[in-house]
Amino acid sequence: MEIIAALVKEKGGKFELEKITLEEPRADEVLVRIVATGTCHTDMAARDQQTGATPFPIVLGHEGAGIIEKVGDGVTSLRVGDHVVLTFGFCGECYTCQHGKPTYCDNFPALNFGGARLDGSHSHHRDEQDVFDNFFSQSSFATYAIANKRNAIKVSEKAPLELLGPLGCGIQTGAGAIINSLKVSPGKTVVISGAGAVGLAALLAAKACSAAQIVLVDINQERLDFGLELGATHIINSRNENVVEALQKIAPKGFDFGFDTTGRNDVINNTLANLKSLGQMGIVGVATKPLEVEMNSYVLKGIKLIGIVEGDSVPTEFIPEMVEMYLNGQFPFDKLIKKYKFEDINQAIEDSESGKTIKPVILIGEYKA
Repeated sequence: MEIIAALVKEKGGKFELEKITLEEPRADEVLVRIVATGTCHTDMAARDQQTGATPFPIVLGHEGAGIIEKVGDGVTSLRVGDHVVLTFGFCGECYTCQHGKPTYCDNFPALNFGGARLDGSHSHHRDEQDVFDNFFSQSSFATYAIANKRNAIKVSEKAPLELLGPLGCGIQTGAGAIINSLKVSPGKTVVISGAGAVGLAALLAAKACSAAQIVLVDINQERLDFGLELGATHIINSRNENVVEALQKIAPKGFDFGFDTTGRNDVINNTLANLKSLGQMGIVGVATKPLEVEMNSYVLKGIKLIGIVEGDSVPTEFIPEMVEMYLNGQFPFDKLIKKYKFEDINQAIEDSESGKTIKPVILIGEYKA
C-alpha cells in the first residue's frame, strides 16, 4: 500500500514527507493506522548517528499510537479496530524477556536500532529500493506502521488516542523509573535532575506515589516553575544555587531516592552526596563522558546506583496502567504535550531541541472517538 512517511536521508538531515510503499503485515505483525506520534530525543540521536551508524534513508518515530487495520495470521491477542500504543521492540524469547525484563532483551539493539527486521528484511520501499525502517519495531513517523504483536499494546478506547503515543517511550521511562525501578512509596523523598519530558513524567509519578518531598533540579527557571505547578515541593536552579547546600537545607538527613536524566557527572554526584544510607539512585541520561562517581558518596553508605531502560516496564501491563491513572486524574501527562501537524514535523523537532516544547506530538491521522 502507499503511505506518506517522514524520511531522513542523511546525518543531521531534515525530515521530508514522501510517498513510499509499505508491505502487508507478516504472520506475527499488525498494520496500524497512525493517529499521532510523539517525538523524543532518541529520534534526534538516531538522525545524528549518536546511537550508532544509522543507515539512510530511514523512517524514524517510536512513540506511535493508532488503530489496528490488519493483523497477521499468527496474531490472536489483537483485533482490527483495537486502539494501541506502540512501544519498544523485544523478542519475547531470550532469558531476560522470559524473566519479565523485556527492556533488557538480548535483541534490543537490533530490534530497535538495526534499521530492519531481525532477518534483515524491510517492509518499506521507495522507487523499488529498500528503505531502512523497523525503528523501535514501528517507524511511526508515517501514516501507517507495521509493528510486532508484542510491541503493539491495546489500551482503553476511553482515552484520547492522539495523546497516548509518548506512553510508549519517554513518559514510560520517567514514570516507570519511579514506580517500577525505584518503587517510590508514600512519604519518601525524591530528587529529580532534569526537567525535560522524562524528568517531568517522573515528577508526576512521584506525586502519584504520594512522595513527601519532590525536589526538581534544572537550569531552566521556566521549567522549574512549571514543575511546581505539576507537584514539585521544592525547586533548585543549579545555574544560580549550590545544589549540595540547597539539598542539605531541604533534607538535612538526606533523601531516599535520586533520579537523573542528564548524564552529567557533577549532577549525579550532587545527588549521590545527599542520599541517605541505603538510598537508591536511578540514571537514564545518555552521558557524553564516562561516569565518574565519588566512591565515598555511595559505596560506604550502601547506596545503589541503578541503570534504567524504558522504566523497567512490562509494556502490556504498565502502559494500560498509565492510561487508567490518567483517566482517574492521577497522572496528567497531557500537560507536557503540545500538538503539531504532520507537515510541521521539523518545527516540532526544532522546538523540542531548543526546549521550547517539552513533548511534541505529531498529529498524523484523524479518528472518531
